[in-house]
Amino acid sequence: MNTTIYKERKIVSRLFAVLLSALLMVPLLSSCGGGARNASTPPPVDDSAGRTVSDRNATNQPEANKGLGTGQKVALLAGAAALYYVYNQHKNASKEGAEGKYYLSKNGRVYYRDAEKRAHWVTPPSQGIRVPESEARQYSQFQGYNGSTTGRDLTGITSSAAPAL
Repeated sequence: MNTTIYKERKIVSRLFAVLLSALLMVPLLSSCGGGARNASTPPPVDDSAGRTVSDRNATNQPEANKGLGTGQKVALLAGAAALYYVYNQHKNASKEGAEGKYYLSKNGRVYYRDAEKRAHWVTPPSQGIRVPESEARQYSQFQGYNGSTTGRDLTGITSSAAPAL
């Protein structure tokens, strides 16, 4: 009877050791698969630390007070409103990179792809973007329109031509 219990424990401990060894191999084996999918597109880059939209897009924006002197009213777009404005300015561009085509992700962020197909997240400028009021009205429902803290963000707005991240 004593040898039967010893043999059962020996079998159970071996099975347990094999199971633990297999579980430890799962992360190693799963990281090896899918190389072709991951090799074609590098991970996204978050450029929000140093650069903003205003650094890249200064030539397309009206000057700060130019519209006020000529009777043309100007609206300030910040946050989601500024991102959506910049996205709409670049969504049909044919080039790639910061001055090229911009995409809208499913999570409500705007990005562009560089020559290596790496995604770069776009951050709105902290001071906002001054846009002629007639052009800015279409962004009035978004957060950041004329300093508004309420309104919708870019989540749920789909982009038909956005490549997968």
